[in-house]
Amino acid sequence: MTGFEGAVWRKSTRSQNNGACLEVARVGDVIGVRDSKNPDGPVLVFTLREFDAFLDGAAKGEFNDLL
Repeated sequence: MTGFEGAVWRKSTRSQNNGACLEVARVGDVIGVRDSKNPDGPVLVFTLREFDAFLDGAAKGEFNDLL
């Protein structure tokens, strides 16, 4: 988890208590995403631009067919 030691992780307020959620943290100019059930596991790292594009697509419903 290089670079994310001591990061402040957060998850959606809509997350349930069953552990089935993702957590995100910003460190400098990147966003990390990890599985809340495995906080010591791998972290996917995205640039701010990549993460912004994902959030924009999610807000527009571009991924709704996956549910």
